[in-house]
Amino acid sequence: MAVNLRGRSLRSLVEESPAEIRYLLDLAYDLKRAKYAHQERQLLAGKSVALVFEKTSTRTRSAFEVAAADQGASTTFLEPSSTQIGHKESIKDTARVLGRMYDAIQYRGAEQVKVDQLIEHSGVPVYNGLTDDWHPTQMLADALTMTEHSHKQRHEISYAYLGDARGNMGHSLLLLGAKLGMDVRIGAPQERQPAAHVVRLCEQVAAETGARLTITEDPVEAVRGVDFVHTDVWVSMGEPVQAWEDRIDLLLPYQVNAQLMAATDNPEARFMHCLPAFHDMHTEVGQELMARHPELAEGLEVTDEVFESPASIVFDQAENRLHTIKALMVATLV
Repeated sequence: MAVNLRGRSLRSLVEESPAEIRYLLDLAYDLKRAKYAHQERQLLAGKSVALVFEKTSTRTRSAFEVAAADQGASTTFLEPSSTQIGHKESIKDTARVLGRMYDAIQYRGAEQVKVDQLIEHSGVPVYNGLTDDWHPTQMLADALTMTEHSHKQRHEISYAYLGDARGNMGHSLLLLGAKLGMDVRIGAPQERQPAAHVVRLCEQVAAETGARLTITEDPVEAVRGVDFVHTDVWVSMGEPVQAWEDRIDLLLPYQVNAQLMAATDNPEARFMHCLPAFHDMHTEVGQELMARHPELAEGLEVTDEVFESPASIVFDQAENRLHTIKALMVATLV
């Protein structure tokens, strides 16, 4: 089946077929090999990409900027403090301006509706770099990383996500596995499990792809036999400080520690995290929380022991943001 993504936006992975996702992953692998071999061809020369960031970023911004530079394209970083976006100018008007000047737009912020508005009014491909609902560029990197670190066929891979699953990572990992026919487990307390409408959507997709989806409150059940264990921070950017206190009590049983990794009963199980991670006291937030909660001295959502262990592939995962985002731009702009 021929795949043509030219001119397409990346909203959430809901609209992408399994074949289209696999195409992007295969292209990312090829581009990664070309970069390592110093044989990369600049396919995006003369292109320009607007990078709209209403939420801060390390990996997403770096990946888009380096990927564009590798391919000969230019980028412009736009944030609320230095533009009129969302302050004096609506997203609809911003879309119509940027669409006249740029070949593509990346948006990272809270509201999914802003991605939708950019897609509707800009006339150019729009890439969702993260919203409160979805994180599709992270999913491409996660899928590539799991494929590289497994001897199994992609549809045979099993993985678990532990912690706060009612957000972009829980939703996106459930959808990714459903699309690719994988075995996905979500371990989370009832009130932080994926939203019902997302579960229904993923179940419909799984019925077509043969994916196996499990949602449970039991963290040990969630990880039993899996190849990969994922987690994320317990409080997302923009949530109130009080949310930490509530989530710590609720989510501490889902902390990824040595005991939980052992519960996979798989000595080859690997740990993944989209980063940043609170695994030690080397950040301001980590110091503040651990000072108030001595029980977190070993880490928050993941212990330092696991994060720094040979099982951890988080920096391979971070690097793959570059290669998969590069594939996304090449596929949609060439």
